[in-house]
Amino acid sequence: MSSIQKKYIGLLGGSFDPAHKGHLGISKIAIKKFKLKKVYWIITKKNPFKNKTFYSLDERINFAKRIVKFQKKIHVAHFDDIIKSSRSIDIINYFVKKKKIKNIYFIIGSDNLVRFHKWKSWKKIVKLVKLIVFSRKGYDRKGMKSIVVKNFKNKIIFIKNRPIVISSTKLKKQISLIS
Repeated sequence: MSSIQKKYIGLLGGSFDPAHKGHLGISKIAIKKFKLKKVYWIITKKNPFKNKTFYSLDERINFAKRIVKFQKKIHVAHFDDIIKSSRSIDIINYFVKKKKIKNIYFIIGSDNLVRFHKWKSWKKIVKLVKLIVFSRKGYDRKGMKSIVVKNFKNKIIFIKNRPIVISSTKLKKQISLIS
């Protein structure tokens, strides 16, 4: 009798405006630490908490693909048109119902933990996935005091990584100064 191996995947969602080494670093850590078969970078048209993107969707997808070009276990994807939504809960439901994958690690930074309770169906997200939170400089303490931690601390895995100081916001500011 052969043993059935569970397929664990990671989902790292966002606008990736632009993608950067921080995204790549946490993806590699998650793959190694949790023995993930694959991490999907789910690039959305627009972050519901932000007004607009700096780069077009095609530019963001192409740039992300260049960053992960030599990473066999990281796959860049865009599902907004397929599932008619960019909401995390809808993407998770797509993987659970259509792809029949139930072992999902949902990867976020501690900056997202602060406002996670404002996400659509946030309680359901935490119930459906294993929530992995990576350290982000200046956000860890606030994240630990968040509503989601108060309600679901036992469902969250905190990663003690070197704090990620790079961000898409900082990169866009640097690019704006050069332009």
